[in-house]
Order: sequence, then C-alpha cells, then structure tokens
Amino acid sequence: MSDKKTELIEWIQAIIIALVLSIIIKTFIFEVILVDGYSMFPTLHERDRIIVNKLAYRISTPKRGDIVIFRNPGNMKQNYIKRVIGVPGDRIEIRDGTVFVNGEAIQEDYIYESPLTDFQEEVVPKDTIFVLGDNRNFSKDSRDPSVGFVPLENVLGKAKIRIWPLTDITIFE
Repeated sequence: MSDKKTELIEWIQAIIIALVLSIIIKTFIFEVILVDGYSMFPTLHERDRIIVNKLAYRISTPKRGDIVIFRNPGNMKQNYIKRVIGVPGDRIEIRDGTVFVNGEAIQEDYIYESPLTDFQEEVVPKDTIFVLGDNRNFSKDSRDPSVGFVPLENVLGKAKIRIWPLTDITIFE
C-alpha cells in the first residue's frame, strides 16, 4: 500500500475514534448546555453556557442547594435547570414569601425576589426532589402541577461550571 493510502486510513481511524469518544463523553460524563430563559436569574443568565456533570448522581443523590438539569416530568422532551430545595422526606412550604424546609425558614441569598404565592406544606415523596428557580416569580418549577416533584430518574446531571461568558466563569458547589 502506498504511503498516502496508509496516511489516509490513519486519519480516518483517528477521526472515528475521536467521534466515538466525544459521543461517549457527552452521553455519560459531561455536556455543555446553553441556558434558555430567565428562571435561574440572577445565578444564571439567558445564553450562559454551563458544564453539566452527568456522573455526579450515578454515585450519589442530589442535595439541597444543587443546581440540576432534569427532564420535565410533564414533557420529557424539555430539559429544565433549577435549584434543589427539598429531598425525599423533606416537608416543603412557602408562606409569606419565605421557603420553609422541615419547618425552618431557609436562607436564600441567591434568589432574585421572594415568591409572591404560597405553597401548602407537602412532603417530598421517595425517589423525587422538589426544585425551584432562583427567579421565583418567573419560574415553572415544582410548584407547577405540570412539573411537580421531579423523579430522580429524570435528573440528568449537576451544573458544575459556567464557562460562558468568559467574564463570568463560576464554579458551582
């Protein structure tokens, strides 16, 4: 075989290997997603790009305060990004603009404004989480019956790093 054919075959193999690896990484390890909407303002802005760790919840479960990406239970074709407020067994209530978890008001210095509507106390069922957007009055989240409690199997990953815009690079805990 000529050197040019051998080199061409090596290039094709390298490209195929790179494509397979990128598909594996995007499917199982991490993915860059584009934020669409204002429900997580001021933490996240429209058009921000964030890295989502897809392995995070294969070895653990979401914790209060985590920013998660999940399939909307009411429309599995839609992915949402919200903050975990309650985990299985927690009692969640919103009263007079304050969120209570297990009867205790939680400190939320990340929200844009206090919620205008109340939410009657409910217990987060087993294998689900309760999520809210940081822009409480402009967020479709667990308070909405079309979303409700999010099954853990719908959680795609944990937001880890905002990588765009470059002036706002942020690592999320």
